[in-house]
Parts: sequence; C-alpha cells; structure tokens
Amino acid sequence: MTAAAGQGASPGEPAAAEIRELVDVAAGLAREAGALLLGYYEGAAPRAGLAETIRSKSTRTDLVTAADRASELLILSRLSQLRPGDAVLAEEGGGRTGRTGLTWVVDPLDGTINFIYGFPAFAVSIGCEREGMRLAGAVFDPVRGELFTAGRGLGARLGDLPLAVGDGPPLAEALVSTGFGYAAERRGAQARVLQSVLPRVRDIRRAGAAALDLCWVAAGRVDAFYEAGLAPWDLSAGALVVSEAGGAVERLAGVVPSAETVVAGPPRLARELARLLEGASAAHGEAEAASPTRS
Repeated sequence: MTAAAGQGASPGEPAAAEIRELVDVAAGLAREAGALLLGYYEGAAPRAGLAETIRSKSTRTDLVTAADRASELLILSRLSQLRPGDAVLAEEGGGRTGRTGLTWVVDPLDGTINFIYGFPAFAVSIGCEREGMRLAGAVFDPVRGELFTAGRGLGARLGDLPLAVGDGPPLAEALVSTGFGYAAERRGAQARVLQSVLPRVRDIRRAGAAALDLCWVAAGRVDAFYEAGLAPWDLSAGALVVSEAGGAVERLAGVVPSAETVVAGPPRLARELARLLEGASAAHGEAEAASPTRS
C-alpha cells in the first residue's frame, strides 16, 4: 500500500499533502508559461519578430528563442515568490541554489524547433525533486490545452482523468516513439540503431518533444518511447508521469556512444525494447569493427 493509500510516507519522503502542494505549484506554473508561449505561437507580430531573436545553443541545429527565455523568466520569477527556499535547475541557464533540499527542474519550452516552425508539438515541463527522487511534475501542451500531472505515490492524470499504463502489445505490434540528438555524430549512431528497430516494431513516431512523448506513453497514444542523450529537464516531469501511471522508465548505457538511452513503456514491453536496442547497438558495433579501414 502506498503512502497515498493510507500509510505514512517513507523516511525522508514528503507526506502526501506536501506532494499535492508541489503538484499544484508545478501545474499552475506550467499553465501560465504555456499561455505565454501560445501568445508567441499564435500572434503574428510576436512570431514575426521571433526569427530575429533566435540563437544557437549546443550546435547550429539546437536553437533557443525569445519565447524560451521569456517562459523561463516567468517560471523563475513565480518560483521566487512561491518557493523562495527551493533550488532551481533550468534549461536556458537560469537557476539558483536552495536550502530546503527541493529542486525544481524546468524546461520552459520543450520542442523549440517545432515551435519555431509552427509544428504543433511543444510543451512546458516542470518537475520537483529531492536528491534525485522525483516528487511532483506537470507537463502542459498549450496547443491542445492538455495538462499532465503526477505526484509520487499519488498517480498520474491527464486533466482530471487518471492514467494507467496497460500491459502493452507484443513488441512486433508496438507503436514506438523516439527522438534524435542535435550533434551529427550522435544522430548518425541513432540512425544506425533505428535501422534495426524499425523492422521489429509496428512503426516509429518522432514528435520532437521528449516530455510529450513520455506523457503520451502514459496516455496510451504510443506504446513505448526511447531516446539517447536526454537532459534532466527533458525527463523530470514526464518520467514521473510514466512511472506513476504504472509504467517503467529504464536507463541504458552504450546504445549510442557517450550518451545514456532512456526507455519508457509498460514494464514488459520496456524490457523487450531495451534488449532490442542493446542488440542493435552490439550488432552495429561488430559490423563497424569488421569493416576495412582506408588510409
């Protein structure tokens, strides 16, 4: 029985009432930031000026916009008012140390490239953690007006609807979502793994926003998800939504070089997909080692 079902919280774990409060804060901030993003997305004047404010992050294909920065500034400002003692880790560099042991992990705009192109798949993701333990999270999709929330021991929801991951189909019948990194070398490695995965599943989807991919696993819109090189802000809220819906979130090393791969889905299906990914990586590694070199 979980703490939410009547037992006290485990040592070092917040009580259900505190977790509910954290979920409410995350949800309110995600909605507010999402409304701001939607103004940029739908407004002709703001979008016309957006191109002038775009700059590169890690690579020339990894971009940040004025909308990212405005959303992050809003969230950090509200957290300073609502949770002044908590630490913050945010994608665009904003953040602060804290004294409570709680850390808010913020992605102010997950799916920036989609946002820039007008492709309707982006979100605000806000999680709250204590020493790596995910406690609360909210992912808001402003285009669809959908709010995904989760609290440790309290379950996951889409709006007021509880989410529950089922058993999932056999791997060969699974609809699997994935994503790709921005660095060319990593994308090449991911493409080689995908060559082995695609014939072994029903089909592949690539939406371009990991937080949404994870929530869509919990909602049953895709059966499973995998991606290499995700950052903490990509995962914090969405991974909690999956686990609180009864799904599994696994971490694999070595599928692609220098990056951890996250796999999410119903527990059995996630394990099968993980084995497939590890086998695909090994097979491509052996093939490359056997290929003749040229001088």
